[in-house]
Amino acid sequence: MSPFTGSASRTEEWRHLRLRLDAGVATVTLARPDKLNALTFGAYADLRDLLPELARDGSVRALVLGGEGRGFCSGGDVDEIIGATLAMDAGQLLDFNRMTGQTVRALRECPFPVIAAVHGVAAGAGAVLALAADFRVADPTARFAFLFTRVGLSGGDMGAAYLLPRVVGLGHATRLLMLGDTVRAAEAERIGLISQLTDEGQAACAAQALARRLAEGPALAHAQTKALLTAELDMPLAASVELDAATQALLMNSSDYAEFHAAFTEKRPPKWRGR
Repeated sequence: MSPFTGSASRTEEWRHLRLRLDAGVATVTLARPDKLNALTFGAYADLRDLLPELARDGSVRALVLGGEGRGFCSGGDVDEIIGATLAMDAGQLLDFNRMTGQTVRALRECPFPVIAAVHGVAAGAGAVLALAADFRVADPTARFAFLFTRVGLSGGDMGAAYLLPRVVGLGHATRLLMLGDTVRAAEAERIGLISQLTDEGQAACAAQALARRLAEGPALAHAQTKALLTAELDMPLAASVELDAATQALLMNSSDYAEFHAAFTEKRPPKWRGR
């Protein structure tokens, strides 16, 4: 995501989500609690557009994605999306499905770590948004369900068939995407779908603590680590180690690398600049 901007001004108001910026941490909240934060066309589009805008801003070093009320996100709104898609032609349907995929790509390609704070339901598209995050911090009420086959669609929606096997393995991914069964927090932690399991009601606080830890760390190193994790998923080993070598050579010329050595020599904590 390029830091260079054109003529468009910064968006001052996001109508379909809530954004808070605090000392390098962006908190994005899906805020339709009466609908279990079901996604609308506008919510998808706002997420798709927000992430590159935050990347261009340059001040965000970590992002927490959460949901207001009783759950994280129940997926696409049955009336506003599923009902509407029945009236769309092939071109409109392709545009919509590309947009949902672009939202997932934006989560994976933004140059800062994304933490999903999950409580209650994360279903359908909500489960994929959590899956696309770099970390999933969840409390015992969390439950994940990839429900696409339950509505007669492919389980491989929004990149789920690409991402989920890489997180939990092909066997678990096949079961979850094919059957659409609900996975509760204990099992999700066991199969690797949850990064951190908290006490009940503590997922948001733990996600904020992790985001603060990341934001106070070496942002350039975090950004390059995330980029390599995504890029190397499909690379042969030879290409992977060459990309690692080029990346390390770049970072060895950074201010943060020199700062670590100075801090170590002077017996003080490093002052990371993300440069």
